[in-house]
Amino acid sequence: MNREQTKENPKNKHKGTPKSKVVKRIFFIVIGAILMGVGIEEFLVPNQILDGGIVGISIILSHLTGWRLGFFIFVLNIPFFFIGYKQIGKTFALSTLLGITVLSITTTLLHSFPVFTEDLLLATVFGGIVLGTGVGIVIRFGGSLDGTEIMAILMNKRLPFSVGEMIMFFNIFIFGIAGFIFGWDRAMYSLLAYFIAFKTIDIVIAGLDESKSAWIISDQYQEIGEAILARLGRGVTYLNGEGAYTGDDKMVIFCVITRLEEAKLKTIVEELDPSAFLAVGNIAEVRGGRFKKRDIH
Repeated sequence: MNREQTKENPKNKHKGTPKSKVVKRIFFIVIGAILMGVGIEEFLVPNQILDGGIVGISIILSHLTGWRLGFFIFVLNIPFFFIGYKQIGKTFALSTLLGITVLSITTTLLHSFPVFTEDLLLATVFGGIVLGTGVGIVIRFGGSLDGTEIMAILMNKRLPFSVGEMIMFFNIFIFGIAGFIFGWDRAMYSLLAYFIAFKTIDIVIAGLDESKSAWIISDQYQEIGEAILARLGRGVTYLNGEGAYTGDDKMVIFCVITRLEEAKLKTIVEELDPSAFLAVGNIAEVRGGRFKKRDIH
């Protein structure tokens, strides 16, 4: 096939991810991995506090052998890179490899740096926050810094446990080992740091303005809908419903708000109809329509 034919063949047109998005993903994965490295080497490890997952095992092995932590983090995660490549996809695998590589290099470079604090409580709290922020950023941009999640997803297909339950069991086992090696007070601090990191990851991934769905059933549906439009600036949708017990026709109000607007929505509903039915749930993602994040005034 000559060059002219190649140009005309529509199958040869590459519709890949825009370079700007690739650069953005790489940038934030690198930043996230560096933050996790800082959390580990500047807060947790110097105070003998562990993280969960493969990183936790790496910290234990580094302590027992005297070898660099970055070496174990990289080597132990390599099998999960190949598993992720086959099971999840090339983009995820490459993003994970980049994050793990940067994390390993960061922990190696920071190993000889002065620690930020030797206070156990401060190290636990701020180490968990910094580490969780880094992990959350990497996950948000399509990567991973620990193979535990991949392992749990694969085992979930064969065992009668959820992914979250298997990760929890795995980490309890790691913290149990840490209790024998570092002492039970360090194991408890490690558990606290893990909990703080876990919550921080949720905040980073979902954002402080996490979206929520609201379902309202009320005879004063029109007044409530107009109040939501006027006071929150949110669009509403009226849906026709029928009570299963009474058979009465009901109007259902549906709208999407942010976490910061939830309290104000409850106030509006309570003012206009204290007996109204109100259900609020989390939404992982909102696209399309006219929904936009807004500042609360």
